[in-house]
Amino acid sequence: MITVSIVEDDDDIRETLALLIDGSHGFRCASHFCDCEGALAAIVEDPPDVVLMDIELPGMSGIEGAARIKERLPDTDVVMLTIHKDDDLVFQALSAGATGYLLKDSGPEAILAAVRDVREGGAPMSSNVARMIVGSFRKASESPLSPRETDVLAQLCKGQSYRMIGETLFISEDTVHFHIKNIYKKLSVHSKSAAVAKALKDKLV
Repeated sequence: MITVSIVEDDDDIRETLALLIDGSHGFRCASHFCDCEGALAAIVEDPPDVVLMDIELPGMSGIEGAARIKERLPDTDVVMLTIHKDDDLVFQALSAGATGYLLKDSGPEAILAAVRDVREGGAPMSSNVARMIVGSFRKASESPLSPRETDVLAQLCKGQSYRMIGETLFISEDTVHFHIKNIYKKLSVHSKSAAVAKALKDKLV
C-alpha cells in the first residue's frame, strides 16, 4: 500500500486527487492540505510514502515545502504536480529534493504510474518536461564523467529506474548501481534528484 499526501490549494483538484488515490488499488490518501504551512507539521508527524506537491501555493512555495520535507523526511518522495514547465522551476524543484515533476494535465493513470514509479526508484516526469530538459542540455566541454557514466546519467534524467536503465543500456542492475555510485562521488551528490539537478545546471548530458 502506497500512502500519499496532497498539497494543493485548488479545492477541486485536491479533492479529485484524493478520490483518485483512495479509489485506486494499492494506494491510500493519507492526508491533503491547501498550503505548506498546514502540511509540514502533519506530514512530519505521520509521514506518507509520497507527497504530491503544487508549486504555486499561498504563503510558502511548494519548492520550499519540498526542501523542508526532504530535510526532515529523506525517505519520503516528493513529486511536483504543477502547471509550470519552464526549466528554471524544474531545476529549482529537483535541487530542493523533488524526485518527480508532473504537469497537472497528466491523466489519472499517469499520476498513479508516477507515484508507483517513484517508489520503485524512478524519477518520473511528464514526457514534454523530460523532452524539454533533455533537449536543453548541451554537453559540457569538460565533464568529470566517463562516456558510460554520462549515458547512465542521461537515462536517470529521463526518469528511468535502475532496472530500466540496465535494460536500455544492456547492462546489469548491479553495473548500473556501480556507475551511479561513481557518478555521485564525482559530482559530490548523494541522491538521484541531486544528480539530475547537477546535470541540468552544469549541462553534463
